[in-house]
Amino acid sequence: MNTEQALIQRSDSRCELCASSEHLTVFAVPPYDQSNPSHCIMACALCSEQLLVTSELDTKRWHSLKDTVWSAEPAIQVLSYRLLKRLASEPWAQDLLDTVYLDEETQAWADALNPAAVDDVEPTLDSNGVQLMAGDTVVLIKDLDVKGTSFVAKRGTAVRGISLTNNPEHIEGRVNGTRIVIISAYVKKSN
Repeated sequence: MNTEQALIQRSDSRCELCASSEHLTVFAVPPYDQSNPSHCIMACALCSEQLLVTSELDTKRWHSLKDTVWSAEPAIQVLSYRLLKRLASEPWAQDLLDTVYLDEETQAWADALNPAAVDDVEPTLDSNGVQLMAGDTVVLIKDLDVKGTSFVAKRGTAVRGISLTNNPEHIEGRVNGTRIVIISAYVKKSN
């Protein structure tokens, strides 16, 4: 049985991301090729097009990730996780991303998207010039008015499990249960 036949059987002739049955193709999850069905998914033409890192995502299309990220198939988990990372500016996607757990091997695969591009990204630094990483805990060094809310994030507030953004000057985290964007120069990394 070739890869396409195995995926058609596994997916019941449906896109494994949106459940469409039209224009299905085999999509190999990088860095792998199509030689092994466990490294591929069956995807419709619209999903395949959006899976390319250079394409702009239609955020309304990807609400199905709420289900697919919990798939038993690692290839589907990896693509769902990568899409959620690309959609992290959307509150629903960030909330879902905060709850996702991938086993160690699947997480390594999900993070292996493009090692060269990761090296070229400017690091996010705190007020002391210490590099911040996703998941770090930081402390606010000044009071911050939070736009769109009626509260002030007070100096000394710990923000746990931060997320990095595409902008190295910004991080995201939860303060008073609200997900906010924080300028990295207004925090210091907690030990």
